[in-house]
Amino acid sequence: MSTHRFAVNVTPKPGILDPQGRAVEGSLDHLGISGVSAVRVGRRVELTVDAADEAAARAIVERLAGELLANPLIEAYAIESIASASSTPASRSTAAPATAGERHA
Repeated sequence: MSTHRFAVNVTPKPGILDPQGRAVEGSLDHLGISGVSAVRVGRRVELTVDAADEAAARAIVERLAGELLANPLIEAYAIESIASASSTPASRSTAAPATAGERHA
């Protein structure tokens, strides 16, 4: 068994109303910020999985994301592999983003 770290990023699907995103976008002018548009607000779930290998761990995360963490009717999710569980928070920020194949609508 080995330990694997993942993040699941959940966002509203395109075309689904995003009142939080609209509220953020509406506040930008009050802050004197321009040039920002199409704001979408979602959530990020980070988790550690003990499994035989990364493929088995990713399969578990895929199931969790599809059945528990995201509502497939209105949300899309992306799975991202992040640094190992023993890493410091600073090293986690350098993780590569999810590939297009990991984006689920």
